Amino acid sequence: MSARASHWPIVRFILLLLVWVILIGTSPVDLVIGVLAAAFAAHASRKLVPVSATRPSPAALLSFLGYFLRQSILAGVDIARRAFDPAMPLRPGVTRFRPSLPEGVPRSLFATVSSMVPGTLPCGPAGGGAILVHCLDTEAPVAAQMKEDEAHFARAIGSTRHHG
Repeated sequence: MSARASHWPIVRFILLLLVWVILIGTSPVDLVIGVLAAAFAAHASRKLVPVSATRPSPAALLSFLGYFLRQSILAGVDIARRAFDPAMPLRPGVTRFRPSLPEGVPRSLFATVSSMVPGTLPCGPAGGGAILVHCLDTEAPVAAQMKEDEAHFARAIGSTRHHG
């Protein structure tokens, strides 16, 4: 087992426990249950999601978190403007986006993260490696924005197979 593979259960445990604390809290009972749940989930994840071609770094993940929060706020403001200003275009529909991340966990994680940004929602495969994305304005550069988001995400997870 490589040094990289041997430290991943600990990293996964810490990340899972962090998610638990964010969602549930830090009371003593919650922490005990969270430690147990994170330990079981980290163990199960070794079998379900083996170490891949990604090498996340804490600094890159923090950088992406800042980028993601900024993009979410900008998208939320855009949606609010469209809701309160009838002159703002609202042309909902579906557009195609061809991701550069490899199929599997990296692409699925990106789609999940993208679904949390207001105004876009990956909603399924489009054939030929593309995915369908529901958006509020089909004339906006949705695919270009997703390409930029994907590049930031690929750096955050340390994807070695990103083609962008």
